[in-house]
Amino acid sequence: MRFFQSQFLVGVTGVLFNEKNEVLLFKHTYRKHPWALPGGYMKAGEHPKETLEREIKEESNLVVSVDDSLKTRTDREGARLDICYTGVFIGGEFAPSQEVSAYGFFPQDKMPLLRSNQVFLIDQALQQKRLKDKPKPT
Repeated sequence: MRFFQSQFLVGVTGVLFNEKNEVLLFKHTYRKHPWALPGGYMKAGEHPKETLEREIKEESNLVVSVDDSLKTRTDREGARLDICYTGVFIGGEFAPSQEVSAYGFFPQDKMPLLRSNQVFLIDQALQQKRLKDKPKPT
């Protein structure tokens, strides 16, 4: 079956907030723009939420809770499906890895240089969070 079917990757990205509503970013060792949202690729049998939690733990030793789906997009040229979630930082003591040399929590107005698609995801996550956190009329 695999011989006749096209293969694709499933990538998972997270916009994760701390208690101050700052966004978790990783400084990656292998990217042209080193600062980016955390993420990684799914393994067989994993749920995308599990993928994101595992990747963050493996790359940084930090623990997060992945909660809500934010956006899904396809990349026809790269045969890739990207799923973005929002969630919250739980804890852990940062440990650098081969892929991540540093981390930080950043307010929206003090972000390092990011790719435009990541800025878009952060904006969307903040809008979603504001709507979710807005008090309900009684």
